[in-house]
Amino acid sequence: MADPDLIRVNDLLISVLLHSGSRWPCKGSKPTAQPILVSLAIPHDITTTAISDDLSKSINYSTLASTLRIFLSQPAFESLEQILSRSFDLLLLPESSSAPRLSGARIKVVQLKPPLHCKTLTVEGEAICGTGASWNLTKIRHHIENLECETIIGVNPAERLERQLVRINVYIDTPDATWASKHWLDFRALTRRLYEKVGETSYLTLEALASFIALETLQHLRSAVKAAKPCALVFADSSEVEIIVLSASGYSRALRLLEIPLQVIEDRSLVSENAFLSVVDTSFLYQSAPMYVTDQPSFINCACLIETNIQPMSLLQLVKRIEDIVGRQPSFRNGPRAIDLDIVLYDQLTIDTRPMEERNTLDNLKGHLVVPHPRMSEREFVLRPLFDMIPDYIHPTLYKSIDTLLKELLFVSNDPPMDKVLPFPRYPLPSNASPILPGIDPRPKNHSKKAKAAPKSKTRLMATLNTTPDSFSDGSTHNTIPTALAYTREAARAPVDIMDIGGYSTRPGAAFVSVEEEIKRVVPVVQAMRKRKTQLIREMPISIDTFRWEVAEKAILAGANCINDVYAFTGPDSYPYPATGDGDGERKERAARYMQEMKRVARKLAVPVVLMHSRGDAGMNKDYSAYAYGDGDGDASVIEGVRVELGMKGKGGVRRWSVIVDPGIGFSKTVEGNLELLREGAGVTVDIPIGRGPSRKRNPLAGYPQLIGTSRKSFLGAILSKERGKATQAKERSWATAAAVTCAVQQGALVLRVHDTHEMADVLAIADALWR
Repeated sequence: MADPDLIRVNDLLISVLLHSGSRWPCKGSKPTAQPILVSLAIPHDITTTAISDDLSKSINYSTLASTLRIFLSQPAFESLEQILSRSFDLLLLPESSSAPRLSGARIKVVQLKPPLHCKTLTVEGEAICGTGASWNLTKIRHHIENLECETIIGVNPAERLERQLVRINVYIDTPDATWASKHWLDFRALTRRLYEKVGETSYLTLEALASFIALETLQHLRSAVKAAKPCALVFADSSEVEIIVLSASGYSRALRLLEIPLQVIEDRSLVSENAFLSVVDTSFLYQSAPMYVTDQPSFINCACLIETNIQPMSLLQLVKRIEDIVGRQPSFRNGPRAIDLDIVLYDQLTIDTRPMEERNTLDNLKGHLVVPHPRMSEREFVLRPLFDMIPDYIHPTLYKSIDTLLKELLFVSNDPPMDKVLPFPRYPLPSNASPILPGIDPRPKNHSKKAKAAPKSKTRLMATLNTTPDSFSDGSTHNTIPTALAYTREAARAPVDIMDIGGYSTRPGAAFVSVEEEIKRVVPVVQAMRKRKTQLIREMPISIDTFRWEVAEKAILAGANCINDVYAFTGPDSYPYPATGDGDGERKERAARYMQEMKRVARKLAVPVVLMHSRGDAGMNKDYSAYAYGDGDGDASVIEGVRVELGMKGKGGVRRWSVIVDPGIGFSKTVEGNLELLREGAGVTVDIPIGRGPSRKRNPLAGYPQLIGTSRKSFLGAILSKERGKATQAKERSWATAAAVTCAVQQGALVLRVHDTHEMADVLAIADALWR
């Protein structure tokens, strides 16, 4: 379909009264006279006018401009958004019967004398006529033009001596536009905040500065930031970097609310007093492009499997109430609704609450419940999360499994693939963090990345920071705050993606460390990193390497973002795994306590967890031949071990999207077992059946991301000793580590844990270029 003809009025100068002030805030309650520019774009078929050359058959833009100038002269306005709203009233709801009836319009309002330091402020919106005497806003954009700040920026020595001018442009889009005063943007507060924050920075690159503005300062659903240096180039106006950021953390809050229906539903007549709802499984998180209306941010998609006694229509009321609650959570001054919840399936029931005569269309679903969801078979972002949990479920009306429906859709689809997302919440919580509901813990926002997807996946690098006096390769090297921070500075320059901080050595024969001592070793380092002026260190995700829930909770509240547990929540003496009827009740009870408390901390704080496969106390000397695999059984044995641990995490457990699997190379395995896991590492999480005979089943670890840690491990030294007669200390195994790292990249690992950050960053760059 061809684009519609447009009647335009550009930059109509009008004087209005604004309570929001101009360069300075208004004194008292008296509004300030302000010059603004208003531009209009009105869809209108000009064919008849063009043929007849008769203006009466078109829109008289001269009359329209005069009427708009009069219409906006009184009364005073609270904001640019209110001016925009009143302009839509004039165009789309005209009082005169002789005025043209328009289907929609685009309007731009520009404030020429905005708050200090910026050139203009703009609000631009699109609206269409609604039913009756109404119009519906479909899109709104806010723009801060050329906010001028002075800061230290640049790599040249001279640029590090004096502040220079930086011009910043900020665009904030609200695609699913909600029109109410509480959603208006406080331009003055935002520009002041940006001016102060940017002035405190001292970045080397525009890329880093633009990222800081987008990720640190802006908390909107979709923001675009441009940062330019007018003084950078002699023969050009400026150099510039643009970054787009999406923010999506509503799913975590929504899932927490879903599990407390009696606190969420206001009308208690909808549910019984014994109503319950338990989340028993979740999918991975996926980022996907929007469907149908494509001019909006990418979506974060997931699904959960629940067990409940709440009836379908009451469940619908619950999810709609959660949408309202999560939609009110702050993005910036109570930003727009941030989540959409659907009941896709309800057991094997088929439900349609619409009248029979209205079921021939899908345009009237609002307020009704239709299960199975009528569009699920055309949506990968629905089928793929369902496939993670229930691939063999048979659709009640299509009589096909979720697996089959997904394969059929992918066979004919040309859509770009969906990317998995691993959320890292930002800790510590800000001082003004508020609970979702009374008594419910507040949820932090997640670390964000650029929305623009990389052409290929990138392997992430985890640096190893041991604050212990007795670690196997770097004991007493980084066990003070100055030496620990020195290591983080060097790691940040490598660069690395995450810092793994540990305070209890897993070296065989390592001394016992009390909980209190472990906390004293790691928490001050976490706090010190979060207070650094260098943004790369202050904002770096931190993993806490511990198997103790007390240490994990303290470290996360201090600023860590992830738990790395070498015993996968089962504690140091859980192997062999307690079985039903096992007489060792005390050991079984200890393992259950570790599992319960670590799940509680991870779930409460919504952090990712690295679950490592290990058998027996990692700090004990042992004969690894006791753990030898049969030929080709390494992957299957690890899968079974981690499956047992994951299987104990159902209700009340961590979410699937928060789990990273570590096969535990170097822990309770022979040299050949370690080599087999490295060589066939992809098999640990591949989506194929495993086992033999009646026990053959889908791999329970299918799709989980993997962390591989081979750095300086003793099995590398054993190989060098056997093949070359060369005895090596841990620090002498960097070249051997490099070979193992390359193999792990080839096998698809997501995260590599290393000690030598600069050297391994180089290795990783080449390995990624080869294999990713």
